[in-house]
Amino acid sequence: MSLTTYIFGILAALFTLAVVVDLLRRGRMRERHAIWWLLAGVLALIIGIFPGILDWFAELIGVGAPVNLVFFVSIAVLFLVCIQHSTELTNLESKTRTLAERSALQQLEIEELRDRIAKLPRNEE
Repeated sequence: MSLTTYIFGILAALFTLAVVVDLLRRGRMRERHAIWWLLAGVLALIIGIFPGILDWFAELIGVGAPVNLVFFVSIAVLFLVCIQHSTELTNLESKTRTLAERSALQQLEIEELRDRIAKLPRNEE
């Protein structure tokens, strides 16, 4: 690979890490969501700085082309992010349903109380 490719890889990894850290700092992303992105950024940075690691690891696990290993790891990280978001979405849907049911019950109670109050005799002085 050329020097430009190495520099681009390192800059892309640093940019990813900087964006994730900034989102964490501003409170726009929670830690549990940032874990996978930080892991991907750190791995990309390590491979960008030490590209021989990718070749060594690809050979170690028997992957013919190191770039295929990069694609596999990238897809695996995105798959884990999707699973995490799906579980959180399911939890949020459950909480939303519970809140809607509670709200409907409270609205019913309010209407019943208003009806009772309306039926009470008024003391006129």
